[in-house]
Amino acid sequence: MSQDLIRSLVWMDYRLAVLFTVLLPLILLVWALFAKVEPAMRLLIIYWRVASLLAITVYLMTGNLPISFITGLLARVLIPISLWFWVDLNEEISELRKSGFKLAFSAWRWAVTVYCALGALASLPFLQCAFSQATFASPFCQVWLQPAIGYHAFFHPRYTSGFLGFLGVAGLVIYALYLIYFVFVRLGKQGRSAIEQ
Repeated sequence: MSQDLIRSLVWMDYRLAVLFTVLLPLILLVWALFAKVEPAMRLLIIYWRVASLLAITVYLMTGNLPISFITGLLARVLIPISLWFWVDLNEEISELRKSGFKLAFSAWRWAVTVYCALGALASLPFLQCAFSQATFASPFCQVWLQPAIGYHAFFHPRYTSGFLGFLGVAGLVIYALYLIYFVFVRLGKQGRSAIEQ
């Protein structure tokens, strides 16, 4: 595959990520808030907690850190799980009356699931970038950092990439601690119910 084709696919992936994982869920959250659709609001809040790993990944890429390839893949796996894992929310959402919101919410849920699944499969060849410094330095891997560098230049021009990478690492540590707590403590107590008992 040519480097130009890889570059155009990477940029397309970032654009789709902004659409499916940032803009649409933000619109749906505001819509659910005004329409007072409680189960959708709860699921979207859970989604935002899980999807924050994508933002962490961007900061890790801005800091030129190879671990970002692992966190990017992990985010694509965890996001669909977070959208379909909760038995109580799935039931409540399926019982909602037919409406424009329910249709839009269901369409987004399926679309982001397919997008993340395909993205996870497509990112598997790039996972080697996390384990070899020589591979990480190659154009094959560095192409993934270009959009993150553009993000840095646009949103954080006054800060160094090292500082933004540090923020990414700090965010990752907090995320990992919460995930460990959730898996080993909360999951045992509440199971697949989103409401704590």
